[in-house]
Amino acid sequence: MMKKLSLLFFTMMLFLLALSGCATKEQTKKPAEQKQAASEKKVELTISAAASLQNALTDIKAEFAKEHPNVTVNYNFGASGALQQQISQGAPVDLFFSAAEDKFQKLVQGGLIEKKNGTDLVGNDLVLVVPKDSTKGIKTFEDLTKADKVALGTPESVPAGKYGKETLDKLNVWKSIEGKVVYGKDVRQVLTYVETNNVDAGIVYKTDALTSQKVKIVATAMEDTHDPIVYPVGVIKNSAHPKEAQLFYNYLQNEQSMKTLEKYGFKKLK
Repeated sequence: MMKKLSLLFFTMMLFLLALSGCATKEQTKKPAEQKQAASEKKVELTISAAASLQNALTDIKAEFAKEHPNVTVNYNFGASGALQQQISQGAPVDLFFSAAEDKFQKLVQGGLIEKKNGTDLVGNDLVLVVPKDSTKGIKTFEDLTKADKVALGTPESVPAGKYGKETLDKLNVWKSIEGKVVYGKDVRQVLTYVETNNVDAGIVYKTDALTSQKVKIVATAMEDTHDPIVYPVGVIKNSAHPKEAQLFYNYLQNEQSMKTLEKYGFKKLK
Protein backbone atom coordinates (compact mmCIF):
# COMPACT_ATOMS: atom_id res chain seq x y z
CA MET A 1 0.00 0.00 0.00
CA MET A 2 2.84 2.40 0.92
CA LYS A 3 4.55 1.61 -2.35
CA LYS A 4 1.38 2.53 -4.27
CA LEU A 5 1.05 5.83 -2.37
CA SER A 6 4.70 6.65 -2.95
CA LEU A 7 4.34 5.92 -6.66
CA LEU A 8 1.19 8.08 -6.86
CA PHE A 9 2.94 10.95 -5.01
CA PHE A 10 5.97 10.68 -7.32
CA THR A 11 3.72 10.67 -10.41
CA MET A 12 1.86 13.76 -9.19
CA MET A 13 5.12 15.58 -8.51
CA LEU A 14 6.35 14.85 -12.03
CA PHE A 15 3.04 16.11 -13.42
CA LEU A 16 3.25 19.35 -11.41
CA LEU A 17 6.86 19.89 -12.48
CA ALA A 18 5.86 19.38 -16.10
CA LEU A 19 3.05 21.93 -15.73
CA SER A 20 5.44 24.39 -14.10
CA GLY A 21 7.88 23.99 -16.99
CA CYS A 22 5.16 24.65 -19.56
CA ALA A 23 4.04 27.77 -17.70
CA THR A 24 7.60 29.07 -17.54
CA LYS A 25 8.01 28.38 -21.23
CA GLU A 26 4.79 30.27 -22.01
CA GLN A 27 5.88 33.23 -19.89
CA THR A 28 9.20 33.27 -21.73
CA LYS A 29 7.42 33.29 -25.09
CA LYS A 30 4.92 36.03 -24.30
CA PRO A 31 7.30 39.04 -24.40
CA ALA A 32 8.65 37.91 -27.79
CA GLU A 33 5.15 37.35 -29.11
CA GLN A 34 4.05 40.74 -27.81
CA LYS A 35 7.07 42.36 -29.45
CA GLN A 36 6.26 40.71 -32.76
CA ALA A 37 2.62 41.77 -32.50
CA ALA A 38 3.71 45.35 -31.77
CA SER A 39 6.00 45.41 -34.80
CA GLU A 40 3.12 44.25 -37.00
CA LYS A 41 0.63 46.76 -35.58
CA LYS A 42 -1.41 48.35 -38.35
CA VAL A 43 -1.04 52.11 -38.53
CA GLU A 44 -2.71 54.65 -40.84
CA LEU A 45 -0.94 57.91 -41.67
CA THR A 46 -2.63 61.02 -43.06
CA ILE A 47 -0.39 63.08 -45.32
CA SER A 48 -1.61 66.53 -46.40
CA ALA A 49 0.17 67.38 -49.64
CA ALA A 50 0.06 69.98 -52.41
CA ALA A 51 -2.08 68.89 -55.37
CA SER A 52 0.92 69.13 -57.71
CA LEU A 53 2.56 66.23 -55.85
CA GLN A 54 -0.24 63.78 -56.57
CA ASN A 55 1.35 61.63 -59.27
CA ALA A 56 4.79 61.40 -57.70
CA LEU A 57 3.46 60.65 -54.21
CA THR A 58 1.13 57.96 -55.54
CA ASP A 59 4.17 56.12 -56.94
CA ILE A 60 6.17 56.64 -53.73
CA LYS A 61 3.26 55.29 -51.67
CA ALA A 62 3.27 52.04 -53.67
CA GLU A 63 7.00 51.54 -53.11
CA PHE A 64 6.73 52.41 -49.42
CA ALA A 65 3.94 49.85 -48.94
CA LYS A 66 6.19 47.05 -50.20
CA GLU A 67 8.76 47.78 -47.48
CA HIS A 68 6.32 48.71 -44.70
CA PRO A 69 3.09 46.72 -45.20
CA ASN A 70 1.89 47.54 -41.68
CA VAL A 71 1.74 51.30 -42.45
CA THR A 72 -1.10 52.57 -44.65
CA VAL A 73 -0.56 56.02 -46.19
CA ASN A 74 -3.67 58.13 -46.88
CA TYR A 75 -3.21 61.35 -48.86
CA ASN A 76 -5.19 64.55 -48.54
CA PHE A 77 -4.32 66.57 -51.65
CA GLY A 78 -5.24 70.22 -52.07
CA ALA A 79 -4.01 73.81 -52.15
CA SER A 80 -1.16 74.33 -49.67
CA GLY A 81 -2.89 77.31 -48.05
CA ALA A 82 -6.12 75.39 -47.47
CA LEU A 83 -4.20 72.41 -46.07
CA GLN A 84 -2.20 74.67 -43.76
CA GLN A 85 -5.41 76.19 -42.39
CA GLN A 86 -6.91 72.74 -41.79
CA ILE A 87 -3.84 71.69 -39.78
CA SER A 88 -3.87 74.98 -37.84
CA GLN A 89 -7.49 74.30 -36.92
CA GLY A 90 -6.66 70.86 -35.52
CA ALA A 91 -7.15 68.46 -38.46
CA PRO A 92 -5.60 65.06 -37.58
CA VAL A 93 -2.59 65.09 -39.90
CA ASP A 94 0.76 63.33 -39.50
CA LEU A 95 2.85 65.02 -42.20
CA PHE A 96 2.60 68.19 -44.32
CA PHE A 97 4.18 68.46 -47.79
CA SER A 98 3.71 72.04 -48.98
CA ALA A 99 4.26 73.76 -52.32
CA ALA A 100 5.13 77.01 -50.55
CA GLU A 101 7.64 77.94 -47.89
CA ASP A 102 5.42 80.62 -46.30
CA LYS A 103 2.50 78.23 -45.67
CA PHE A 104 4.89 75.73 -44.10
CA GLN A 105 6.57 78.37 -41.94
CA LYS A 106 3.20 79.40 -40.48
CA LEU A 107 2.97 75.93 -38.94
CA VAL A 108 6.57 76.11 -37.71
CA GLN A 109 5.93 79.51 -36.14
CA GLY A 110 2.70 78.20 -34.62
CA GLY A 111 4.57 75.35 -32.95
CA LEU A 112 2.83 72.66 -35.02
CA ILE A 113 6.02 71.56 -36.80
CA GLU A 114 9.39 71.49 -35.09
CA LYS A 115 12.14 73.01 -37.22
CA LYS A 116 14.34 69.93 -36.81
CA ASN A 117 11.54 67.74 -38.22
CA GLY A 118 11.21 69.67 -41.49
CA THR A 119 13.26 70.14 -44.65
CA ASP A 120 13.09 71.83 -48.07
CA LEU A 121 12.88 68.80 -50.38
CA VAL A 122 12.38 69.83 -54.03
CA GLY A 123 11.73 72.74 -56.37
CA ASN A 124 9.55 73.31 -59.43
CA ASP A 125 9.12 75.57 -62.48
CA LEU A 126 6.16 77.80 -63.30
CA VAL A 127 4.84 77.47 -66.84
CA LEU A 128 2.20 78.91 -69.14
CA VAL A 129 0.03 76.30 -70.85
CA VAL A 130 -2.59 76.48 -73.59
CA PRO A 131 -4.93 73.84 -75.07
CA LYS A 132 -3.14 71.50 -77.49
CA ASP A 133 -5.17 72.80 -80.45
CA SER A 134 -5.03 76.50 -79.47
CA THR A 135 -5.07 79.03 -82.31
CA LYS A 136 -4.91 82.18 -80.15
CA GLY A 137 -1.23 82.73 -80.84
CA ILE A 138 -0.30 82.78 -77.15
CA LYS A 139 3.42 81.99 -76.88
CA THR A 140 4.58 84.19 -74.01
CA PHE A 141 3.18 85.55 -70.75
CA GLU A 142 2.91 88.96 -72.44
CA ASP A 143 0.65 87.35 -75.08
CA LEU A 144 -2.01 86.74 -72.44
CA THR A 145 -3.52 90.05 -73.48
CA LYS A 146 -4.84 88.10 -76.51
CA ALA A 147 -6.78 85.71 -74.26
CA ASP A 148 -10.47 85.99 -73.37
CA LYS A 149 -10.04 83.92 -70.21
CA VAL A 150 -6.96 82.97 -68.20
CA ALA A 151 -6.93 80.35 -65.42
CA LEU A 152 -4.92 80.94 -62.26
CA GLY A 153 -4.92 79.42 -58.79
CA THR A 154 -6.39 81.69 -56.10
CA PRO A 155 -3.24 83.60 -55.02
CA GLU A 156 -4.19 83.69 -51.32
CA SER A 157 -4.33 79.90 -50.98
CA VAL A 158 -2.70 78.38 -54.08
CA PRO A 159 1.09 78.91 -54.24
CA ALA A 160 1.18 78.52 -58.04
CA GLY A 161 -1.41 81.28 -58.23
CA LYS A 162 0.69 83.53 -56.01
CA TYR A 163 3.82 82.89 -58.10
CA GLY A 164 1.78 83.44 -61.27
CA LYS A 165 0.44 86.78 -60.11
CA GLU A 166 3.98 87.85 -59.10
CA THR A 167 5.24 86.96 -62.59
CA LEU A 168 2.45 88.84 -64.33
CA ASP A 169 3.04 91.86 -62.08
CA LYS A 170 6.78 91.76 -62.82
CA LEU A 171 6.08 91.64 -66.57
CA ASN A 172 3.51 94.47 -66.30
CA VAL A 173 0.74 92.22 -67.62
CA TRP A 174 -1.43 91.74 -64.53
CA LYS A 175 -3.46 94.95 -64.68
CA SER A 176 -4.45 94.39 -68.30
CA ILE A 177 -5.67 90.79 -67.77
CA GLU A 178 -6.96 90.86 -64.17
CA GLY A 179 -10.57 91.07 -65.33
CA LYS A 180 -10.14 87.96 -67.50
CA VAL A 181 -8.86 85.68 -64.73
CA VAL A 182 -10.78 82.54 -63.76
CA TYR A 183 -9.59 81.31 -60.35
CA GLY A 184 -9.04 77.67 -59.46
CA LYS A 185 -9.10 76.11 -55.98
CA ASP A 186 -5.81 74.34 -56.72
CA VAL A 187 -3.33 73.89 -59.54
CA ARG A 188 -5.02 70.74 -60.84
CA GLN A 189 -8.30 72.59 -61.32
CA VAL A 190 -6.45 75.26 -63.30
CA LEU A 191 -5.01 72.52 -65.51
CA THR A 192 -8.49 71.04 -66.04
CA TYR A 193 -9.85 74.43 -67.15
CA VAL A 194 -7.19 74.53 -69.87
CA GLU A 195 -7.64 70.87 -70.87
CA THR A 196 -11.39 71.37 -71.36
CA ASN A 197 -10.95 74.61 -73.37
CA ASN A 198 -12.89 76.59 -70.77
CA VAL A 199 -10.02 79.10 -70.81
CA ASP A 200 -7.45 80.12 -73.41
CA ALA A 201 -4.44 79.66 -71.13
CA GLY A 202 -3.42 78.83 -67.57
CA ILE A 203 -0.45 79.12 -65.25
CA VAL A 204 0.59 75.89 -63.55
CA TYR A 205 3.68 74.04 -62.39
CA LYS A 206 5.77 72.25 -64.97
CA THR A 207 5.13 68.98 -63.12
CA ASP A 208 1.36 69.34 -63.65
CA ALA A 209 1.69 70.29 -67.30
CA LEU A 210 3.79 67.19 -67.97
CA THR A 211 0.97 64.93 -66.74
CA SER A 212 -1.43 66.10 -69.46
CA GLN A 213 -1.65 65.18 -73.13
CA LYS A 214 -4.26 67.89 -73.72
CA VAL A 215 -2.11 70.96 -73.11
CA LYS A 216 1.21 72.31 -74.33
CA ILE A 217 3.79 74.40 -72.53
CA VAL A 218 4.43 77.66 -74.38
CA ALA A 219 6.58 79.54 -71.85
CA THR A 220 8.47 79.07 -68.60
CA ALA A 221 8.64 81.89 -66.07
CA MET A 222 12.11 83.24 -65.36
CA GLU A 223 13.19 82.56 -61.78
CA ASP A 224 13.66 86.27 -61.08
CA THR A 225 9.99 87.02 -61.80
CA HIS A 226 8.66 85.25 -58.70
CA ASP A 227 9.65 84.02 -55.24
CA PRO A 228 11.65 80.75 -55.18
CA ILE A 229 9.43 77.70 -55.65
CA VAL A 230 10.31 75.41 -52.77
CA TYR A 231 8.49 72.33 -51.46
CA PRO A 232 9.10 71.82 -47.72
CA VAL A 233 7.95 68.70 -45.86
CA GLY A 234 7.69 68.08 -42.13
CA VAL A 235 6.22 65.93 -39.38
CA ILE A 236 3.30 67.43 -37.45
CA LYS A 237 4.24 67.77 -33.79
CA ASN A 238 1.00 66.28 -32.41
CA SER A 239 0.96 63.35 -34.86
CA ALA A 240 -0.86 60.32 -33.44
CA HIS A 241 1.85 58.13 -34.96
CA PRO A 242 5.14 60.07 -34.64
CA LYS A 243 7.38 57.02 -35.17
CA GLU A 244 5.68 56.00 -38.43
CA ALA A 245 5.40 59.64 -39.58
CA GLN A 246 9.15 60.02 -39.10
CA LEU A 247 9.65 56.77 -41.02
CA PHE A 248 7.74 58.12 -44.04
CA TYR A 249 9.44 61.52 -43.71
CA ASN A 250 12.83 59.81 -43.96
CA TYR A 251 11.60 57.61 -46.82
CA LEU A 252 10.67 60.68 -48.88
CA GLN A 253 14.30 61.78 -48.71
CA ASN A 254 15.88 58.53 -49.86
CA GLU A 255 17.45 58.09 -53.28
CA GLN A 256 14.56 56.13 -54.78
CA SER A 257 11.93 58.68 -53.73
CA MET A 258 14.05 61.55 -55.03
CA LYS A 259 14.38 59.80 -58.40
CA THR A 260 10.59 59.41 -58.53
CA LEU A 261 10.09 63.11 -57.79
CA GLU A 262 12.62 64.04 -60.48
CA LYS A 263 10.88 61.71 -62.95
CA TYR A 264 7.75 63.85 -62.60
CA GLY A 265 9.67 67.08 -63.19
CA PHE A 266 10.57 68.21 -59.69
CA LYS A 267 14.05 69.67 -59.21
CA LYS A 268 16.71 68.90 -56.66
CA LEU A 269 17.51 71.95 -54.57
CA LYS A 270 21.10 73.21 -54.66
